[in-house]
Amino acid sequence: MTIMKKNIHPKYYNNARVQCACGNTFTVGSTKEFIEIEICSKCHPFYTGKEKIVDTLGQVQKFRKRLARKEEMKKKRKK
Repeated sequence: MTIMKKNIHPKYYNNARVQCACGNTFTVGSTKEFIEIEICSKCHPFYTGKEKIVDTLGQVQKFRKRLARKEEMKKKRKK
């Protein structure tokens, strides 16, 4: 039988509240009492079937700028 050491484990919350940016809330077991998340199963594109671009630090905008510059360069080369 294994005996756990006392006073070294974090407190465990059986009903920790999770709140998503979309407004959805649910409970899980966690060592934190309250957790904030950006995407959950109610708003994730895989589960909803809706296309949604998740932009991390403007990466999508940077990619679109690079793509537009590339297209301009192609047009200039053809002339």
